[in-house]
Amino acid sequence: MAVTSNKQGAAMQLCMALPENFRRQDFLAFHRRDADQLSEHVTEDSLLKGVVWQGQPACLSLFFTERNVSVTLDADTAWSADGQRTLEAWVGHMLGLTQPVAHFEQRFAADPVVGSLLQRQAGLRVPQSASAFEAVAWAIIGQQISVSVAIAVRRKLIQHASLLHASGLYCHPDAQTVAGMDEEQLKALGFSRSKAVALLGVARNEELVALLAQPVATAEQAEAVSSRLLAVKGIGPWTVSYALLRGFGWLDGSLHGDVAVRRNLQQLLQRPEKLSDKETAEWLRAFSPWRALMAAHLWAQQSSAGY
Repeated sequence: MAVTSNKQGAAMQLCMALPENFRRQDFLAFHRRDADQLSEHVTEDSLLKGVVWQGQPACLSLFFTERNVSVTLDADTAWSADGQRTLEAWVGHMLGLTQPVAHFEQRFAADPVVGSLLQRQAGLRVPQSASAFEAVAWAIIGQQISVSVAIAVRRKLIQHASLLHASGLYCHPDAQTVAGMDEEQLKALGFSRSKAVALLGVARNEELVALLAQPVATAEQAEAVSSRLLAVKGIGPWTVSYALLRGFGWLDGSLHGDVAVRRNLQQLLQRPEKLSDKETAEWLRAFSPWRALMAAHLWAQQSSAGY
């Protein structure tokens, strides 16, 4: 991945090469979910996203060409010597550039059930949230409600946090900001009591927040995050698998409890009856250690944005 960089005032700029089969519309669709564009402004070839960087509001700008992405992080911060490397790794993670999608597609290219699906959706990567905490928050908000309702609740949370960058974009609150809220405030934003308890349980757990700031690259690390999250009241297996997928790029979580995954698998298998959680888990097991990536391909049958 070729990178060039320069500093301009308080901004760091990079230019990164993209893989030949990079599906930028998948990435942009994921960040286009909220039509109000309060925190993310998306066009056909760009994303401007409000983020919290080193505790302060910042703006991440990504401008895509066919084979490159120009990156600017406008942040009121003193850049360390490894600032370029940190920004490069973060953006590469968000874009899913380190995900072994070619290996996965090659492994199952001849599969009679999914081979043609993978060929049609070649290069599919799982776009990442800007932080693992943002992914966890979205997973909690999205429990057992429609995407449109979840988007509205997320928007209210972002507005309530009032982390506004000079660009005019609001930033998704970090754990420290959410920890300062209380249950009644969250309920007023549309959270159920159980979801408010869960989100605060994560945000106020300093050890868990520190763990969420670390990468997950092994099954042992994924298990450590899973066990800590499952210990929080109101968080179950679906929330954990989704957060691991969207926050860490961990591709082996089993999303068998996801309604869209079960529905689209039923369509793929041409089954007249709905599939149970158990049947879906059993089917996904054959794709380990890429079960969640297979689930993302099932999502993409319906929408490139996924959930």
